[in-house]
Amino acid sequence: MVKAVIFDMDGVLIDTEKWLNKYWRQAAAEAGYDMTVEDGLAIRSLAAKYAAPFLQERFGADFPYWTIRERRKELMKAHIAANGIDKKPGVDELLDYLRAHRIKTAVATATDPARTKDYLTRIGIYDKFDRIVCATMVENGKPKPDIYLYACEQIGEAPADCIAVEDSPNGVRSATDAGIRTVMVPDLAEPDADTAKRIAAKVGTLFDIILMFEDGDLS
Repeated sequence: MVKAVIFDMDGVLIDTEKWLNKYWRQAAAEAGYDMTVEDGLAIRSLAAKYAAPFLQERFGADFPYWTIRERRKELMKAHIAANGIDKKPGVDELLDYLRAHRIKTAVATATDPARTKDYLTRIGIYDKFDRIVCATMVENGKPKPDIYLYACEQIGEAPADCIAVEDSPNGVRSATDAGIRTVMVPDLAEPDADTAKRIAAKVGTLFDIILMFEDGDLS
């Protein structure tokens, strides 16, 4: 029986991954580096301690990861101030469904606590979760399993009794290595071969997860 659903945030609850990708590339370009869309996809949900060496291997040891990251955050902040944040389809309906069926909910995100609270508050769902867990709260962020194991601990449920909802390979690896069945809602890219083997299901939107519960596919 599913007792809790743990959600990634960017690309799952909020439609921000396309902007993160854009502004990573813009910030890198300003520093003289030609980061591609694929480079941006590769670091989705990846903790900084892993993203930095990945990009330095890609672009050279002198790649100023932290400087570019801060610039990306500035660009993203300006975009959100001007345009707000869009929810992914089905967010409210799924969260309300889970609450009505007494299924706990949590967030497990690579984003820091301050921005996580800001983003989720902006779209009116911050208070709909039993726990919010960020990568800064654990030793190792995604793709390591720490954040999902800690989220399970915080909500008082075993990984085997939880479902994770993810949109990226790094997130799927984190959740499945924690022993959590994972449903993927692809955002910017379809699952690669390894990811496809790991996930319990792939769906188009969060609405489909409601149907999976109703049909008994998640039990």
